[in-house]
Amino acid sequence: MTPPTPEDVRAAAARLSGRIRRTQLLTHPLLDQAAGCRVLVKPEPLQITGSFKLRGALNAVLRLDAAQRARGAVSHSSGNHGQALAAAAAMVGARALIAMPADAPAIKRQATERWGAAILPFDRATTDRETLGPRLAAERGAVLIPPYDHPDVIAGQGTAALELLEDAGGEVGVLAACTGGGGLVAGTALAVAAFGSPARVFAVEPEGWDDTARSLAAGTRVANDGKGEGFCDSLLSMRPGELTFPINRARLAGAAVVTRAEVEAAMRFAFLHLKIVAEPGGAVALAALLAGKLPRPERGAVGVILSGGNADPALFAEVLRRG
Repeated sequence: MTPPTPEDVRAAAARLSGRIRRTQLLTHPLLDQAAGCRVLVKPEPLQITGSFKLRGALNAVLRLDAAQRARGAVSHSSGNHGQALAAAAAMVGARALIAMPADAPAIKRQATERWGAAILPFDRATTDRETLGPRLAAERGAVLIPPYDHPDVIAGQGTAALELLEDAGGEVGVLAACTGGGGLVAGTALAVAAFGSPARVFAVEPEGWDDTARSLAAGTRVANDGKGEGFCDSLLSMRPGELTFPINRARLAGAAVVTRAEVEAAMRFAFLHLKIVAEPGGAVALAALLAGKLPRPERGAVGVILSGGNADPALFAEVLRRG
């Protein structure tokens, strides 16, 4: 596949206009005080399916022709992309099949089913997702729309950062985004180029799943060992994507890695002060900021993408209780 360009992000923004929510930036004096600079938060938990993933999934589905839509879409997902693809397919009257880890949070599985998609459970520990999606697409004659390693998906994800920069008037010096396979942060880097912003972009990952940080240091894709804890369930990709990594290697300023305790603290901050429910994987960029793991810009604000809010209710309640 041909890698996406900054112009593809702008085209995706035009394509999605009026079909998704333009989530409004949030600010808070306590956040500025904690960070030591002005902070702008992009709250994608308020997106239609509860995460930024609808941007990429819908952009990809809208790019399908009538014959492709008639074949239906298939993908593998721990939940947020599954919901997003199910919703995107429903919006254009297409079928969707989502292969989902059997241990995915019930809230994500149920939401995916409500959009009308069929779900095929699989064992997260023993299944190779990179071969699962293509195999299912071939068996069923469907179109594969993977969670991150697809040009239309990457371009669509970049629209979150493009909106942030537009609404901030370009006054952003640092931008941070959660990172699993790298689609959101790659799209963010392309959006920065599309806008002509000097902002430096940082990937943020949970401890034990820091394949992007290690890959950037090595200059080549490095895999996780799969033994890290699954608290940030939406960010458990085994390695950076074939499309996403070259973009990130060329365009990112760096990467940060956060602990579970730091993620929990960020979830509590988002809830108590921003009044936003952030799932663990959705809070990692905020966690990096609050933990002092992101540089402060010489000028402008720090932009942080809260990427998702599909938190398991019992787990979220326990995180709040521990605080």
